[in-house]
Amino acid sequence: MVGFIVLIALLLIGSPIAFAILLAVLTHLADTPFPISLISQRIFAGLDSFAILAIPLFVLAGELMNESGITSRIITFAKACVGHMRAGLAQVNIWASVIFAGLSGSAVADTSALGRIFIPEMEKRGYPRDFAAALTAASSVIGPMIPPSIPVIIYALITTGVSVPALFLAGVAPGLLLAIGLSIYVRAFAGHYEEQHEPVPWKDRFRALIDAWVPLFMPVFIVGSILTGIVTPTEAAALAGGYALLAGMFILKSLKVSQLPRIFLNAMRDSSVILIIIAVVSLANWMLTFSQVPQKVSAMVLAEISNPLVFLLMVNVILLVVGLFLEGIAAMLILLPILHPIAMSFGIDPVHFGIVVIFNLMIGLITPPMGICLFVSNSIANVGIGAISRRILPFFAVELLVLAIITFIPQTVTFLPRLFGF
Repeated sequence: MVGFIVLIALLLIGSPIAFAILLAVLTHLADTPFPISLISQRIFAGLDSFAILAIPLFVLAGELMNESGITSRIITFAKACVGHMRAGLAQVNIWASVIFAGLSGSAVADTSALGRIFIPEMEKRGYPRDFAAALTAASSVIGPMIPPSIPVIIYALITTGVSVPALFLAGVAPGLLLAIGLSIYVRAFAGHYEEQHEPVPWKDRFRALIDAWVPLFMPVFIVGSILTGIVTPTEAAALAGGYALLAGMFILKSLKVSQLPRIFLNAMRDSSVILIIIAVVSLANWMLTFSQVPQKVSAMVLAEISNPLVFLLMVNVILLVVGLFLEGIAAMLILLPILHPIAMSFGIDPVHFGIVVIFNLMIGLITPPMGICLFVSNSIANVGIGAISRRILPFFAVELLVLAIITFIPQTVTFLPRLFGF
């Protein structure tokens, strides 16, 4: 309990999550006979995993694709498909996020890359600047749901017996449901901002498809190679990095050798932030397991709750509240060792539970006061967090509706994995 209080106190004063967890663990271990060398041993053991290599490799692949200038190709293709609809540019914003999700798997990268183009352009078309910023942030939640997805890989690393390919497939339907929900909302309530245009001729759509084949093929290449059993998720991440490098330098010819040092440096920096948290959390997970905290909490919850739906509802409430203050991956690393065993005790499908947890925590990226995507979007729009937060409330309601659907209708999540035999 003292360690938990220390953790919460450090997080509230803005301490980096890795150091907050480490100090909390040290507080607990101070009353135990374990030697101090155990801490370094457990930290390095937490990183001694072949599967963890997928994280920096996927980060690198995303950086390479982002720097290859493919964003304009994605937007051109999305405009050709949905730009003629009511609230056309808002629709393009949403569906460009769906395509971009297959490249980076990161909501923050989505917000940053697409926001720089869409926020000024939507303002020119008559949309309020704060509305454009809020929509860009809200649609970025699609990024971590559609494969490849870094949160999915981290979830599989924390838990046991959960297949990464199954989680990849399970995230597709929630990602598309969110895109459809946001599209319906902007069609109904944002159509008056922009004049409707004539549909793009089919020959122009086909030309846009040809121009966009490189980014569109990448997620098919990655997920397909995993599903067919040709490669492991880690090997697929290496292939993704190689594909992004070769495509950028020799197919698109938009990636220069002089850019590579900066790209690799950015990838190393972003990866190190994630990896140091994973290392410290592995120490915390060992401590929790040794102290039998998950077993004790499971017994307490099972004594009070007997219905798995009630448990899922409770988990949703807890994660939505936690998402207000903690970044999604950090919250997942802290809470999953406790929540996952309880979910398994209720007989909940681990793939279903995983997607519910990930979707929940990704919503936290757009909720104040600590929503990272809100800050990234505001850094581009410069309209103030308060203005974006007010505008994002309807989009937040749409995402809660999608969360309710995937929580209480498990088939929406498990259909694709079962179709492929997972």
